[in-house]
Amino acid sequence: MKSPRILVIRKDNIGDLVCTTPLFARLRARFPEAFIAALVTEYNTPVLTGNPHLDAVYSYQKAKHRHENESWLGVYARRAALFFRLRRMKFDWILLPGGPHPSALRAARVLNPGQTIVRTQTPPGAHEVFCVLACAAALEIDDATPPPPTRVIPDRRLMATLPPLPHDGRRPIGVHISARKPPQRWPVERFITLIGALHERGERVLLFWSPGAADNPLHPGDDDKARQILQAVGELAVTPMPTRALPELIAGLARCQAVICSDGGAMHLAAGLGKPIVCLFGNSDARRWHPWGPRYQLLQPASHQVGEISTAELLNAFDLLMARHDHEIH
Repeated sequence: MKSPRILVIRKDNIGDLVCTTPLFARLRARFPEAFIAALVTEYNTPVLTGNPHLDAVYSYQKAKHRHENESWLGVYARRAALFFRLRRMKFDWILLPGGPHPSALRAARVLNPGQTIVRTQTPPGAHEVFCVLACAAALEIDDATPPPPTRVIPDRRLMATLPPLPHDGRRPIGVHISARKPPQRWPVERFITLIGALHERGERVLLFWSPGAADNPLHPGDDDKARQILQAVGELAVTPMPTRALPELIAGLARCQAVICSDGGAMHLAAGLGKPIVCLFGNSDARRWHPWGPRYQLLQPASHQVGEISTAELLNAFDLLMARHDHEIH
């Protein structure tokens, strides 16, 4: 057949999309001359910026994410225009690696491809990367070798605009304090103790958080939490990194030598950037959602409450992680 036209629709969260990047690599290896594109939400588009395996990334805006000066009608009108344009491209295959979600199925029907391939099963105990790749089994994708790592490309121009770090010999260690789900949240007091201990080890902490008020119904933030931490640590080697947009978070994580965070979008972005990670897991499935690709240390208490993890446990995991990392690079 002629070079196929393939569209992957992934309308889920940041971590889901990051875990889909190995699929793009496998599709490109299997169909080097194909036109391969992705359709994602506008908010998640930076996850795929610069991805070498994609010819195009199309995005649409969710109505709840519209800007103050935008109307619901305008949002849906732009979406309709995009779908009309995509329908005219006559895709041979549309892949739905997120499963048979009604909105994704409706989108595929509107675009009227030659064939829609839907992930219908989640193998028990499998990582999300394997689940995503199972969606492409009908395309005779090679599954004899381990899946490639997830991949995220930082915006180098944006990285160049970040405030420079002092040349004091301290390694930049990212500490991300925000977590969407309560069972994934670590107490402020332990972050303060952790930062003091990292300072004593000769590290510089890059403190990441989601800006905003905690009671914001659409985008709850951790300004108060960050303020408490920064006031408590005083003059220690800490660089505040509030990230108001996804490209800023990716660029900031890219400058870290390692990252400490709870399970969530930031963790998967760090994994896609190849960063060693200490990850804290609460009530999510660690087998399915652990970082894919880089070296990591995973802590998950029997209670499935991140608050049960002690500072000593986290520091021990960090020391093990960095000892192995340092051994590998030397």
